[in-house]
Amino acid sequence: MATRGTDPAGPAIEETDGPGDAPVGEAVRHKAITIGAVCKALAQEFPDISISKIRYLEDQKLLTPRRTPGGYRLYSQVDVARLRTILRMQRDEFLPLRVIRQELAAGRAGDAEVPGGPAPREGGRAWRSTVSVRDASGALYSIDDVLDETQADLKLVRELEEYGVVKGEMRGGVRYFDETEREIIRAVTELARYGVGGRNLRVFRSSADREASLLQQILAPSLRSRNPQRRKEALEALENLAAVATHLKHLLLIRDLRKLASG
Repeated sequence: MATRGTDPAGPAIEETDGPGDAPVGEAVRHKAITIGAVCKALAQEFPDISISKIRYLEDQKLLTPRRTPGGYRLYSQVDVARLRTILRMQRDEFLPLRVIRQELAAGRAGDAEVPGGPAPREGGRAWRSTVSVRDASGALYSIDDVLDETQADLKLVRELEEYGVVKGEMRGGVRYFDETEREIIRAVTELARYGVGGRNLRVFRSSADREASLLQQILAPSLRSRNPQRRKEALEALENLAAVATHLKHLLLIRDLRKLASG
């Protein structure tokens, strides 16, 4: 059996990245790359990338590299683009693997990185938010369902209701939440692990209200239009603006946190 070299992406034909990984020479012949070469290719953008992390994502069914008859992994350019998209969603949008899996299933698979993939919208990046403005399912979830799915504490949910972060809807004496409020509760549950409570989230709610008012001012005439095409275009613009605003907030936050970390 071939031995591991000091450089997993090195040129030696018989060199491997470990059990189950293709020799570099074989990868070249198949116009694909080994897991070590994948790490090397992505290391500049993702310094913490590692072979074990890529294998973990494969175990989670997020990646399915081709296997040779001998069981070696070979990563195509499509696989690398998909991996880059996964890593960006983790880093830039803080999405859990469950949501990333849903995003990939919905077609978000690094198309812009792959020759022949769909082009971004005219004039810039094709922004896309995790939760759609237009495509709400209309599903409602009882408080018991929400607690079970999000592992939230009932006291925390009541606190979020008290401070207006979520509202829910009473039906037959039972409070129900839509899918967006369910995801809000899930996100706040994660923040609560660091001691963030309902009263701390008022700043998020106030910021969201101000942003919604701004976008409403920009697009109100089109959104009220009786012309179906104009209204459709307005909804698309609203979706895009919401995603751009979210990304802008993220960039501003990262900028300020970097100053804090470096201070």
